[in-house]
Amino acid sequence: MKKTRVKAALANATLMVSLLSGVALTLQGCALAVVGAAAGGTLIATDRRTLGAQTEDREIQVKALSRIKDNVSDQAHVNVTVFNRRVLLTGEVPDDASKQRAEAVVREINNVGSIVNELAVQPASSYSSRANDSYLEGRVKTAMVGEKDLSANYYKVVCERSIVYLMGLVTQDEGAHGADVTARVPGVEQVVKVFQYIKPDEAKALEAAAASGASAPAASAPATDATVGAVPDSSVTSRPLDQQSPAPVKNSDVHPGGSTSGK
Repeated sequence: MKKTRVKAALANATLMVSLLSGVALTLQGCALAVVGAAAGGTLIATDRRTLGAQTEDREIQVKALSRIKDNVSDQAHVNVTVFNRRVLLTGEVPDDASKQRAEAVVREINNVGSIVNELAVQPASSYSSRANDSYLEGRVKTAMVGEKDLSANYYKVVCERSIVYLMGLVTQDEGAHGADVTARVPGVEQVVKVFQYIKPDEAKALEAAAASGASAPAASAPATDATVGAVPDSSVTSRPLDQQSPAPVKNSDVHPGGSTSGK
């Protein structure tokens, strides 16, 4: 009973923080936003990345933000999310040249392992749309916290135009479970899996290494693609999760990063 109350309190707190973040984003009105590598999906201290890996992700993120700001059109609205050297680009750009330019400048950054370029060629999203995205992130995190046999802190959640991107070092089963829960959240139009898959024994080793601050053992090669599934009903409603069908799945591209000799 006590566990249930704690979990419910955590879920409510998570949703409230996400809602406040959405309001802050609306008031701030930034054209170029960045999503922190350690923020959002990590609900508690557990992280399968080592402290060193988290620090490296933040460094990549800062460099990517700076270079995109200097090299991509001012009309662009670009979000940069980094997890375990995988860079996710989301948002909107005015033309395909800007989309390709954003990816190119990120590829030049040292230690970028791979890039998922989900930038849309269209006008920048409105502040109300971004606030709704923050709300949906909260709904997804709350659903994960409330889900039995699912550790919400293994997933990094990013939402753009009601499309939810999931990142993290997860097993195949964990990835499928997290995506299924996300696909059932009212208002989510698509779920994009940007996971890096590991074996169950590797997951345990990574958790132990991260907890002790030691160097984590090398994980298996990351998945070569991301998967996308559309949710039939995209309206934001209070419909119970168990009344929604899992989203269908299709592939999305993961592009290779640059060499370690970059800057």
